Amino acid sequence: MIRLHCFGESGNAYKAALPMTLAGLDWEPVKVDFFAGAARSDAFRALNEMGEVPVLETDDGLRLSQSGAIQDWISERTGKFGGETPEQKREVLRWVLWDNHKLSGQAGSLRFLMNFLPPEKRPEQVIKWLQGRLAPTYATLDRALETRDWLVGDGPTNADFSCCGYLYYPEPFGFDRAAHPHIDRWLDRIAALPGWKHPYELMPGSPADREGVTT
Repeated sequence: MIRLHCFGESGNAYKAALPMTLAGLDWEPVKVDFFAGAARSDAFRALNEMGEVPVLETDDGLRLSQSGAIQDWISERTGKFGGETPEQKREVLRWVLWDNHKLSGQAGSLRFLMNFLPPEKRPEQVIKWLQGRLAPTYATLDRALETRDWLVGDGPTNADFSCCGYLYYPEPFGFDRAAHPHIDRWLDRIAALPGWKHPYELMPGSPADREGVTT
């Protein structure tokens, strides 16, 4: 059995959950009550010293954290989504690293600040700074998709699943699909893949499950 420690609000966990599902792996989610501090607990730190979600575990003792590492394991296990040639594999890695640094690393923080903190605690200057940083990042992704359906090769790869991690969420954080038509069509292509599910359908937990959260 494959277990993924995750929660529905986590785009980073979605980057692991989605390719596992689309690859046909049999896995089960284990909810991490992030908003109650579970990821900071001693028990979770024993599972992952980084104190972060997602964490993948298997019955044969494998334990992995970081979505990119989990994606690499999925590709190794199933032969899917990792690229067909050495050149494609490097290109997949390039986009995963770019996403972690330029896209998800900032979009995830911005979404949290704008939606999961009480309004009086939201740092407006930090929010504006992150939105300014993300504007050219969205433009880079949109340009990359102008002449191709997928980021690498002729089908979906971990590059796509990494870069889309935060872009399906309904909470407002400054990303407007209509303003980026190539990203918009690409997200529709991913959502049309057999077995695709929205993060709130695929993993346990959503803002609707908690009181006092503005979305």
